[in-house]
Amino acid sequence: MSQPVFVVEDEKKIARVVKAYLEGAGYRVLHFEKGRDAIDYALKETPILAILDLMLPDMSGEEVFQGLKEIGDFPIIMLTAKSSEEERVAGFALGADDYVVKPFSPRELVFRVKAVLKRAQKKDMGDTESMSFNNGLLIIDGRSYEVKKNNSPVSLTPTEFKVLFVIASYPGKVFTRYELVEKALGYQFEGYERSVDAHIKNLRHKIEDDPKRPLFIHTIYGVGYRFGGKRDV
Repeated sequence: MSQPVFVVEDEKKIARVVKAYLEGAGYRVLHFEKGRDAIDYALKETPILAILDLMLPDMSGEEVFQGLKEIGDFPIIMLTAKSSEEERVAGFALGADDYVVKPFSPRELVFRVKAVLKRAQKKDMGDTESMSFNNGLLIIDGRSYEVKKNNSPVSLTPTEFKVLFVIASYPGKVFTRYELVEKALGYQFEGYERSVDAHIKNLRHKIEDDPKRPLFIHTIYGVGYRFGGKRDV
């Protein structure tokens, strides 16, 4: 029996629609109206992915997120009415793999589930060797999905790793937000380009000494982003 997808959502109508579309795409789906029930069940059976509403009756979505992450390393998509850039950044800062704002298209949600699961598969990213920058200050290994800063491991979500891997593979090249969505995330929907900014902001907090004066990820205003690290020979 395949691992399930958790849908943690207290609005029954939304949950029914999401469940129907996911099951139509071939997934086994378990629905929970309360966060505590989802956490308790995850102790018995770990999901392959969780779709989590941030507004739940018994616990905050952030508390449920942390509880689920302590149980297993599976991707989580946040489903919420909170749509401001600050709230998206906060969601990604927690470690969310995607952030879907209500109202949403169920077909788009299924597409995002597939894309997130694909990114979460830690496959060898080509025959590239480990990339080292600035005399070993930052090391990115596409085979092991490991990132080290000053020889200390940096914890990144699969999405963050893909964004960093893509931009670091071409130091000096300017990527538009659209290109990063296409190359790193694998799909493009209207309005999703701005979410790249949230991933970049989160990456800077993890790999930069001073996120406001970044050494590695530079903003090219009006265009996109460029990796400024110098690759070691």
